[in-house]
Amino acid sequence: MTNESINMQTSHFEPKYAGFWIRFWAFIIDLFVVSAISGIFIKPIFRLMDVAITKPSFLLYSPYKVAALVLLILYFLLMTKLVGQTIGKMIMGIRVVKMNGQKLTWSSVVFREGFGRFISQTLWIPYVLVLFMPQKMALHDVFADTVVVHERLFERKDVQMITSTEGHQLHEDPTI
Repeated sequence: MTNESINMQTSHFEPKYAGFWIRFWAFIIDLFVVSAISGIFIKPIFRLMDVAITKPSFLLYSPYKVAALVLLILYFLLMTKLVGQTIGKMIMGIRVVKMNGQKLTWSSVVFREGFGRFISQTLWIPYVLVLFMPQKMALHDVFADTVVVHERLFERKDVQMITSTEGHQLHEDPTI
């Protein structure tokens, strides 16, 4: 009885990871959205209450700047948790997903959009990690175990499988 092997090549599709520039433009769009929301809703409230918008009162920040920051944080937290993407990401066709494929949890979103993004924006260099990481992850993605993927773009991965005639898989070669 001979123990022969059969080579089979199969393909599967994986989501394409979003790179630096598409994420950058999505973020710029989000800043415009938050600025517009702030200008339409928050600024008139401060004007009606006769609270100075530009006069710093606490650690060189005006109450308006603090309110705008809270709006920015809430926007990213709620949009990412509830929809998996902000308006900027929707326009660019990308979304945030967990590495393991499960649903985004509050803890992962808070780590990503709260702590991780605070560190990334403070230093700016962690955003550049997207250029070098294999799954195009920024530091806040690493913290939260998330990736940003294109919604409608996929990459084809070919896998060559070597199986015995008895049907046992002997080897898998993803280099094909």
